[in-house]
Amino acid sequence: MSDAERASAPLLDIAGARATIRLNRPKHLNRLQADDLDALQKLLDRIEADPKIRVLVLTGTGRAFSAGYDLNSVAERATSAVEENSAGSAFEIVVNRLEDLGLPTICRLNGGVYGGSTDLALACDFRIGIDTCEMFMPAARLGLHYYKSGIKRYVSRLGVDNAKKLFLTAQKIGAAEMLRIGYLTAMVPAEALDEEVDQLAGILAGNAPVAMAGMKRAINEFARGRLNEEAADRRHRDSMRSAEIKEGIKAFAEKRPPEF
Repeated sequence: MSDAERASAPLLDIAGARATIRLNRPKHLNRLQADDLDALQKLLDRIEADPKIRVLVLTGTGRAFSAGYDLNSVAERATSAVEENSAGSAFEIVVNRLEDLGLPTICRLNGGVYGGSTDLALACDFRIGIDTCEMFMPAARLGLHYYKSGIKRYVSRLGVDNAKKLFLTAQKIGAAEMLRIGYLTAMVPAEALDEEVDQLAGILAGNAPVAMAGMKRAINEFARGRLNEEAADRRHRDSMRSAEIKEGIKAFAEKRPPEF
């Protein structure tokens, strides 16, 4: 059995400008444990601190992307006599951290995505899934009121009606419906998944990192209804005198790919 096939905390692979995080508990459909959340937080910090990394791909080992957060931990909190911060709170922190990462992110949906991992994938900038993947948000069936930032993400990215359908009916939907409602950026046969992800990752890794980071931040702030207009305007003005725009214009004139 290879290292990638053994159950473990999330694995990190860096190849050139691309980092890949792989959830790695395939026997349990990559169900996330408390230790996995700590590992993900550290990996995200490490990736963002490395200027050579320009794009992040998040995926899973085996036949599913992820079955979400371990329900045993949720059950323990439900039966506790004392209200306290749980690993569920840590899960929300990690998902929000992923959404705010200062570089573009792609979720490579190699299979089903369930529970909280639907929000983890939604926090990525792009989601490319195989045509047999499916998703399921069981909060209403479990008696769980989902955390507010996750609900906001569903509403801002998928719209009110789709968010209501997914949260309130707790019904499973397939890849074609995931694509229709905008959950998937692209849907491909399993054999074409890597090619599709590689192509998008290559495009993103070749674009201007500072400009992309600033625009991603503005887009996320717009979606949340709280744009920092002064900061966005400052980033725009700074970009007009940046090394990036000089190289971008020069490369365009010389009919070559820019080197950022």
